[in-house]
Amino acid sequence: MSETNDSDQTTVQNPVDQHESISPPEQHQDPPGLDSEMTPTADLGEESYTGADRLAGRRALITGADSGIGAAVAIAFAREGADVALAYTPAEQSDAERIAGLVRDAGRTAVLLPGDLLDRDYRNGLVDRAATELGGLDILVNNAGKQVAVETLEELTDEQVEQTFDINIVAMYALSRAALKHLPAGGAIINTTSIQAYEPSPTLLDYAATKAAINAFTKGLAQQLAERGIRVNAVAPGPIWTPLQVSGGQPKEALPEFGKSTPLGRAGQPAELAPAYVFLASAESSYVLGETLNVNGGMPAP
Repeated sequence: MSETNDSDQTTVQNPVDQHESISPPEQHQDPPGLDSEMTPTADLGEESYTGADRLAGRRALITGADSGIGAAVAIAFAREGADVALAYTPAEQSDAERIAGLVRDAGRTAVLLPGDLLDRDYRNGLVDRAATELGGLDILVNNAGKQVAVETLEELTDEQVEQTFDINIVAMYALSRAALKHLPAGGAIINTTSIQAYEPSPTLLDYAATKAAINAFTKGLAQQLAERGIRVNAVAPGPIWTPLQVSGGQPKEALPEFGKSTPLGRAGQPAELAPAYVFLASAESSYVLGETLNVNGGMPAP
């Protein structure tokens, strides 16, 4: 795990150096990548996140929950009192088992649901399986994503565009639709979008387009579900150190400078995203609907 200050998220600290300013060496993993094989490994809040029962008794399904932002959210939700179903690809089993162990260490139930969101049978049955295993469902976190940098439009294939849209936004429609059979009034859907929705990188044309679509989907669905008491919101991360970056999400030669162009001068860690998801999942955000919370180190966004 990356170096962090010896304090939890309740302590006043200088955000410039609250987490180490990393300069990752050039490296590559085959997609989807593993947290455990990154250099340095990401800070998921294992040693720092302290809960306060904000989600006591809740039941959550998190996609992409084995690593990165999804894993940090799973840890935080469990320490806030929620039981968690973790969705991830079979290639990420080792990371998922570690996160499940941390959820159980918090005294909560962890359900492992491996599969591929490109597989419609898996995708269409995922929410029902999670609700069955957890005894219901209160929170859906649509977090799984595909990000592969491609230098030119000529090199960006239809196959990659279709897969990126299927995983990043089409699956979000399917999972959210399925969740409506289970979510009670007071339930929440939280979608992961990105700074790329506002400042698209020229090498991430397909990824950035899906993130802009997620913003629109979030705002529209929030209005549709408001009268049912189901809140829909999104979180827009900036440059966060996750396996996406080392498995094709960034050119490997760009990794040593990753995140250094932000006003804080460093990349963010997944642990810094988790409180935003906790807020949007909890009753503390009861009057927040259709919002996109930007957690991006100070990068200007609408």
